[in-house]
Amino acid sequence: METSITYLKEQFQLKDPDIRSYSPLALAYIGDGIYELYIRTILIKQGNCQVNKLHKQASRLVKAQAQSEMVQVLEPHFTQEEEAVYKRGRNAKSYTTAKNATTGDYRRATGFEAVMGYLYLTDQYCRMIDLIKMGLEALKDGK
Repeated sequence: METSITYLKEQFQLKDPDIRSYSPLALAYIGDGIYELYIRTILIKQGNCQVNKLHKQASRLVKAQAQSEMVQVLEPHFTQEEEAVYKRGRNAKSYTTAKNATTGDYRRATGFEAVMGYLYLTDQYCRMIDLIKMGLEALKDGK
């Protein structure tokens, strides 16, 4: 992943962003896309299957309830900076409402996505993958 990001940065002459200029909801927006891309990549690498089955599996893992369950396991493992980003994301005033989730799940998921966005923008890909692996393991174990 890191080499493809480096390649994109070079090809499009992208500069490193000033992370402090991003709102928690902007970080969550970025993190939502990155997290879903990682999940889809993981599912695709497990082997070819029908698209509707892939979609169902991906949807189960990216929905707010799953992210909320993951972050409850991950939060004790967050660094101080990740914890601060999580809290800012969780407490951000969103202009959208939770569609298929409780307000608590939705807010925790927004905090989780903000952390993913933060890690992505700060080029901490290994850390992001470690947290995703830990979170997916927790979902698998039913914790």
